[in-house]
Amino acid sequence: MFPHKSALMSMLTGALIFTVSGAFADPLPSWNDTDAKSRIISFVETVTDPASPDYVTPADRIATFDNDGTLWAEQPLYFQLIFAVEDVARRAKDDPSFASTDALKAAAARDYEAALALGKTGLLEILAASHANMSLDQFNEAVAIWLDTARHPKTGRSYDEMVYQPMLELLRYLRDEDFSTYIVSGGGIQFMRVFAEDVYGIPPQQIVGSSTTSTYEVIDGVPTIMKGADLFFNDDKEGKPVGIMHHIGKRPIFAGGNSDGDFQMLEFTTSGEGPSFALYVHHTDAEREWAYDREGHIGVLNRGLDESEERGWLVIDMATDWGTIFPATSQ
Repeated sequence: MFPHKSALMSMLTGALIFTVSGAFADPLPSWNDTDAKSRIISFVETVTDPASPDYVTPADRIATFDNDGTLWAEQPLYFQLIFAVEDVARRAKDDPSFASTDALKAAAARDYEAALALGKTGLLEILAASHANMSLDQFNEAVAIWLDTARHPKTGRSYDEMVYQPMLELLRYLRDEDFSTYIVSGGGIQFMRVFAEDVYGIPPQQIVGSSTTSTYEVIDGVPTIMKGADLFFNDDKEGKPVGIMHHIGKRPIFAGGNSDGDFQMLEFTTSGEGPSFALYVHHTDAEREWAYDREGHIGVLNRGLDESEERGWLVIDMATDWGTIFPATSQ
C-alpha cells in the first residue's frame, strides 16, 4: 500500500530538509574544492561514523587551535603587542614620565622597529607596562574598548574582523559534529578571553594561553583579581602540550597551527593511539593577506614545512585552498 498523501508529503519534506541541511550541505563553503577540504571532511566523517573502526566518541573529540596566524591574522605584529604599544603610547601622552626606559620610549613613539630590536626583554617590558598592576576587570575593559575603536593599518578593519572565514567555518563544522574546540595559543589567556566567545564561539574556559602572575585582593571591600607583571606560564612550543594537559586533561585528536611554535602541539596530537589530524595554515597569499614562512619576525615556519609531508600533516595553501580570507563586513 502507498502511504496516505499527507504522510507522503511529510516524508518528502523531511527528505528535502535532510538534503539541504544535512547530507549535501557544504560544511566548508569558503574552502575551494581541493585536497585540503576533502581530507578534513573525510577525517571528520570517519571519526564521527559509529560504523567506522576509527569512530571516536564525542567526549574524546578534542580540537585545539593556535590563534595568531591560525584563526586571525598576525601581521604586521601580533595584535596583542599592537594593543600593548598603543596603550603605552596613550599613557605616555598623558604622563610623559611613564616612558622611562628605551622599550617604553619606543612604544610611546609607536616605533615598532625599535621595539622589536630590543628583543624579547623589551617586548615583555612593554607588555608588562600595559597589562600589569591593574584589576582583571580593568584590563578586560581596556581590551574591549581597544577592539571597538582600533583599526588595522592595512585593511581598516577592526582587529576582531581580521579573522579567517574558512577557519570560522571549520570551528563551526567541528562543533556541529560534537567536537569540543579549544584555543591553545602563545597569546595572553586573559586577552583572548575578552573576545573569543563572540568571535569564535569558544568560551573562556576553553582558552589555553600564556599568563602572568595574579593575586587575590580585597579592595574597598570588593574581592578583586589583580594582574601582575611576572610571567607565570609561557604557552608556546613545548609549553602547548603541557598547557593542554593542565587545562584540558586529554590529548586532542585534531590540531591546527601556522608556525614552528605550534609544532609540539601538532606532534603531541598525532602521537596518540587512534585517529588524529594536524594542519598548518601556510600564508601564501600576498594579494589578499600576506605571504611569509621561513624568515621573518613573526610566524616563522621551517620545521613544519620540512616535516609535514613525512608526518602526514596537512599544509593549507591559503592562496589555493581558500576562496575567501576574511568575512564580509558591513563597511
